[in-house]
Amino acid sequence: MSAEEPQPEQESPASRTPDTAPREAAIAVGPPPTGTLSTERLAAKALETRLLGGERKLRRREVAAGAGLSLLSARKLWRALGFPNLGDEDVAFTERDQAALSTVVDLVRTGQLTEEAAISVTRSIGQMTDRMVVWQIEALVEDMVQEQGVTDAVARKRLVNDLPALVDALEEMLVYSWRRQLNAGVQRLAVRAEAGLQASEEGREGDEDDAPLPLARAVGFADLVSYTSLSRRMNEKTLARLVQRFENKCAEIISVGGGRLVKTVGDEVLYIAETPAAGAEISLALAQAFTEDEILPEARVAMVWGRILSRLGDIYGPTVNLAARLTTLADPGSVLVDSMTAAALDQDERFVLIPQQAENVRGFGEIHPVVLARGRGKGLVLD
Repeated sequence: MSAEEPQPEQESPASRTPDTAPREAAIAVGPPPTGTLSTERLAAKALETRLLGGERKLRRREVAAGAGLSLLSARKLWRALGFPNLGDEDVAFTERDQAALSTVVDLVRTGQLTEEAAISVTRSIGQMTDRMVVWQIEALVEDMVQEQGVTDAVARKRLVNDLPALVDALEEMLVYSWRRQLNAGVQRLAVRAEAGLQASEEGREGDEDDAPLPLARAVGFADLVSYTSLSRRMNEKTLARLVQRFENKCAEIISVGGGRLVKTVGDEVLYIAETPAAGAEISLALAQAFTEDEILPEARVAMVWGRILSRLGDIYGPTVNLAARLTTLADPGSVLVDSMTAAALDQDERFVLIPQQAENVRGFGEIHPVVLARGRGKGLVLD
């Protein structure tokens, strides 16, 4: 990040457009319309001033110069946060924007972060908070529609008036959760990482495709059966409830089992756990929960114990790919594992392992799937 005086940049409107798409939460900049502001506009402006820490008074070059940063470097950070691109004449920033920019710059200048690491960390904040805010707004709107009997459009207007009473509580919970999650992440990804690698050595010869990867994890997929055909027959509200029910149930089971929900993509959830046994318990609980659910269809579940690469909040590697392939082979309501994972669980009386006929799997050749079933014990207790 360069601290020299910003150099003039020649930018046409066309060259500015592709930098990044405007976010849903972005409020259009520029002077308000002439005349008396409506009550709704006044409420929206008051909320913006509170959230941004003041009125928009600064242009982008002024903010960059105030932080002692070139405009080019400042724009890299703003893009990482997901902000829409702005022109030189747009009065879009507050003093809090300048303070935030200075905070990141100071981390680089003092050597605590490299520029590359600073941009990556900043991008993680931008992407996660963007998704979080959209999720929260939609949840609040949906609640008002159901509880107050108003239309979606009316609920979105009312939200502007209702949100100020929630801001402080939501912010406090955000910081609290971040600290707890950071502590848990340090334990998983640093303190206990070596123990997981040592545990993964059994049954391996050292030349496996995932051998160079740094973390040992149980990787699982759960995929709802016939979701596509069901979604075509549902209206918007019914589909939204189905998706929410699916995500909520997955999140609860994975959390109780000590795992982490990596992501959901429509009708599919990807999760990880630190041990083969923990992954097996979560997988069996997911299959059972959807089999017994009166609304959701059954799920196909697969789990593989192996090594992965964790980047950008996601996971990568042959272990992830194999778990995804096994999911397509699983029968509805069942859990499949590979032979290596079965060997890791073989002496655990909580699980029953039933070898299946060998299958040729794209990218892996012949593999030997094993059905995982409940042995002794109650499994996960969700209360």
